[in-house]
This record gives sequence, C-alpha cells and structure tokens, in this order.
Amino acid sequence: MMDVGRHPKIKLYAYSEVEKVSGYIGNFKVKVRKKARYVDETKCNVCGECVKVCPVAVPDEYQMGFSSRKAVYIQLPQAVPSSYLINMKDCLGNNPIACGKCAEVCDKKCIDYDMQDQFIDLEVGAIIVATGLDVYDPTQLDEYGYTRFENVITSLEFERLICAGGPTQGHFIRPKDHQTPKSIGFIQCVGSRMERRGNPYCSNVCCMNTVKDTVLLKDHYPDIEAKVFYMDIRAFGKGFEDLFKRSKEGGVKYIRGIPGDIEEDPKTGNLILTVENTTTGKIEKHNLEMLVLSIGFIPRLNPDPIQQLLTLSRTQDGFYLEAHPKLKPIDAPTKGVFFAGVAESPKDIKDSVTQASAAAARAGIILAQDKLTVEAITSIVDKELCTACEICYRACPFKSIIVDKEKKIPAEIIEAACAGCGTCGAECPFGAVTMRHFTDRQIFSQIDAILDENPEEKVVVFACNWCSYAGGDMAGISRLQYPTTSRLIRTMCSGRVDEQFVLYSFQKGAPVVLVSGCHFADCHYIDANRWTQRRVERLWDKLERKGIRPERLQLEWISAAEGQKFAKVMRVMEEMRKKVTKEEIEFTKKALSDLKPKGTKKVKVMAKATA
Repeated sequence: MMDVGRHPKIKLYAYSEVEKVSGYIGNFKVKVRKKARYVDETKCNVCGECVKVCPVAVPDEYQMGFSSRKAVYIQLPQAVPSSYLINMKDCLGNNPIACGKCAEVCDKKCIDYDMQDQFIDLEVGAIIVATGLDVYDPTQLDEYGYTRFENVITSLEFERLICAGGPTQGHFIRPKDHQTPKSIGFIQCVGSRMERRGNPYCSNVCCMNTVKDTVLLKDHYPDIEAKVFYMDIRAFGKGFEDLFKRSKEGGVKYIRGIPGDIEEDPKTGNLILTVENTTTGKIEKHNLEMLVLSIGFIPRLNPDPIQQLLTLSRTQDGFYLEAHPKLKPIDAPTKGVFFAGVAESPKDIKDSVTQASAAAARAGIILAQDKLTVEAITSIVDKELCTACEICYRACPFKSIIVDKEKKIPAEIIEAACAGCGTCGAECPFGAVTMRHFTDRQIFSQIDAILDENPEEKVVVFACNWCSYAGGDMAGISRLQYPTTSRLIRTMCSGRVDEQFVLYSFQKGAPVVLVSGCHFADCHYIDANRWTQRRVERLWDKLERKGIRPERLQLEWISAAEGQKFAKVMRVMEEMRKKVTKEEIEFTKKALSDLKPKGTKKVKVMAKATA
C-alpha cells in the first residue's frame, strides 16, 4: 500500500467511494466522493497529541472489539495516507463544538470541523472491481456457543489475539480470564458447505488458514494442546500438503467430525465438546479451554451500489459473475470492467494477486490502444422506423442505447458498449432494431430450412450461445445420446428470440418449440434472460387465446456444463413431439394464418422468408 501511495503514476483516493459511473469502455466517466476526514492529511505528522486528549472511547473495529479507539484515530497501522481522521459519529459534536480538545492541542492546525465532502470527476479507460469480501456471522449457529460462551471466538479474532500488533501485543490469552490456554480447538466450515444455514460453497482458504494458525500456535506455545474438528481438509495448493503434514508432526490432532453439542463448565470456563469421530465411529467428549470457529467468506454485504453502477450480474452464491468461466475469467459482462481478488469468488492471497495482475494486464491492453475494435454483432437502428418509445433502452442490460422520448430523438446504439445480446431487437414493436449477423431474415431462413420437409418430425430449438448451445456441445463431447429430431438455432442470448420467431415456427408446422438460455443467476448479459421469461409468458397467453396448447412452447435454463440436462431436455421434447397430432398442427397453422408481423421492416422480412 505504501508503494501505491508513493507511485508517481498512481493517484490514490483513500477514504472515498464511487458515486456515479457513466460512459463505456475507453471512455468511462466516474464521480468520486472524497469523504471529509476533518484532518488535513497533507499537514498531519501523526504526533498523536490529539488522541491523548480525546475523551471518547469506542470499540476498535480493526482489533475486533478487543481494545478501544478514540473518535480521532488511524483506521489501521498501515493506512495510506498516514494521517488521523475524525469519525463524526463518535465525536461529541462539532455543531456546536462540545469538546474541541483535539483542535486546541494540534500545533499544525490540521483539524478543520467545517471540512466538507469533495466530489471529483475522473475520465478513465477501464475499471477494476476489487471490492473485497465480508466474513460469515456465526451468531446464526448458536449451537457452537459463540453468543453464549466468552471463550468461543472466530478465526478472525484469533488472528488479532496472536498478532504482535494486536491488542495483547502477541500474548495469546483467553478472553474470559486473560490466561494463556493450555488446550484449544478449531471447528472447520462454520458458515461454509451448509445448505440450510450458511452458504453451500467452500470458502477456499479456511482449511489452510487453520493449518497455518496451528503451526503458528505451536511455534509460540509448544506445550499447548490443539485439536481440529473437520469434515475434510482441502490442502490443494502448492506447498499446502507439506504445511498440513508439518502441523500434524507438531502434535496437532485432526479429528474427522463436527461437534454436535458444546457446553461450558461454569467453574473453569472450559468448553466440553461432544463429537462423533467418523474415523473410529465413536462418540467422544473433549475438554478444551478455548474454541476457535473457522468462519467462511461471504460476498460484500452491500454490493448493490457497485452492481448497479457498472451493470454487473452475480452468481447464485452472491459473488460477481465473470463474462466466461474459462475464456474470460477476469472480465465482467460489461466491456472494460475487470475483477480482482475475492469480488468474483473466494480465493487466497496467491490467487488474488494472480488475478489482480491479470486484470491490470487486461486494462493495460485497453489503455495502450488509440482505437478499440468490437465484435461485429452489435445492433443498429433504422431511424425512419424508430418512434423513440424507449422500450429498447429499458431492455438493454448495458444501457448502450441513447434515446429521448420527450424530444422524439430516435434511438442510437453506442457500439463500444453494446454486447450484442439482441434483446433490444426482440422487444422493439416497430422492427426498428437489427442485430448484425443475427438478423430477422437469417433466423427466419433457418426456420424455413428446418421445417421445409417433414416439419412434424422436427423440434425447433432456440439456444443461447453461451449456455444452452454450449450445453449441447458438452452433451456431444460427452457422447450422450439424445434424439436427432431437435434442430438448434443459435442466438447470442435467449433475449434475442422474438415472439415472431416462435409463432412463425408454429405457422410453418413445428409441433414443439423450445426456447433455452442461461440460468437466471448466470446470464452473460446481466438480466436479458428475464426479458425472455416475460416474452415467453406473453406467448403462452397468446397461444392459449388462439386455442393452441401453450405447453407446446417450452422454456428451459441450461448451463454450458449441463450436458446431461441438455440431453434429458431433448428426450423430453421428443416425447412431447410424438404426442402432437397432424390435425393439431393443421389447426395451429389456420389459427396463426392471420399473423401480423410487427413493423414494416419485419413484414418484408417475413414475406421474403415465406416466399
């Protein structure tokens, strides 16, 4: 951090937050709120006189509440800039001034109670999201006694107690009686790998963090008895297995089993753990003087501002979703935005540094270019047909469309920001938006080619490029068997599937139509598949009004890794196809014979497609 603060080409805005982001790759405009510190960091020499006279004492967040701090303080020893700040929530008041002692003793006159927040406008070419994480709150798992027993602490609190810069200067003690414990236990996976409470995922670093803690404990206190209660130890990194062996050779006992009951001895304050040792199959009791809960990682508790500012999406576990798990593991779906560290998933220091280096390199590529090239799948607007209704603007996940409904200014696509999902084209009621290389004419032609011969023997499948279409590839690579009657039409996103494509397929004699795309939490175009959901629901209502069975139109979410699900869905589609009679198909054709394409442009398209 000190190197960053001193670097001549890095401008560090500490104690600041991003208020607004606009623009697109290469041309982002960022508004930053630099919070008032009430201490001039350019003058403060950290003499500490203000701290001595401050009468306020509140729990120190950095020391996990084991010690106190003043209203004027430094957030952490390595803070940059190295300067005090005043937390006005804790200060006795500055309007009117109820204390003012810190200002009186400051020789350099650094303290300014009238200091206001500043707003700074920046123009940047790329953005790296490194929001960090939060840790699981173990109060939900009260069977471990965290809220009831003083000698039960978290792994984060353990780190502060054994740290030389901690509240006890590295002298490890029990919170209850301030004595060095002779026996200590560690419980793994607290808040991780739990379906009902906590989180279902593995937090990645907890096992090795505990192994490191036991080694550190044994180095300081060789006679201490340490026991680790675990489901399984995941020591997968370079040198991790050696460290695990070193911990066991140092005398640490690893017991395969999670305690089911914890009680406290009221006389000694010791903790009595009841656990089933799954290795021996026996119920054991362990008497320990102290217990450490190895808490897992969770996404930042308040990620929504960043998510909304940069139009990011999140996976089911709450971490940010990358553009592609293999090909673009550090890229966000929004172009020019990259991830670093645990914003994207739980990881240790080494992996965080690796990803940060990769993110810096990816950003550097953008900054080194005078012009950027984009893939030629972006949308274009026919301004003669556009009525400035703003539907395309609302549908665009990346806000890459400029339109003014009041002034009747037609829509315009910012191609640098457009990701090519095609949702705008599918939602436009006037046919004014066209997607390059995935035009209406091309898709109608594919439908014609599929259904020209024996249409009753075909299942028309619209498949999202990133997920369901890739799921089909996975099924093929895995040599999974499924019926050959399915005919896939690839679209970049399920959001591209226009109502007209589905109705035209039925009009041409398709017995069953499937629309498939990414799972809601995995959409590579933020929330484009939610527009797919709404569109299909409208179609179901429309088909039902026409007397057509709505179940002939199916909607499925299939990920790229779900080859087995893809094959299963195709088998289900085939069974549905067999149940559709020729009479039902003919009735559908007649019911949709009066189909009116939306927009002048699409009338021409369908006319050519059906010619």
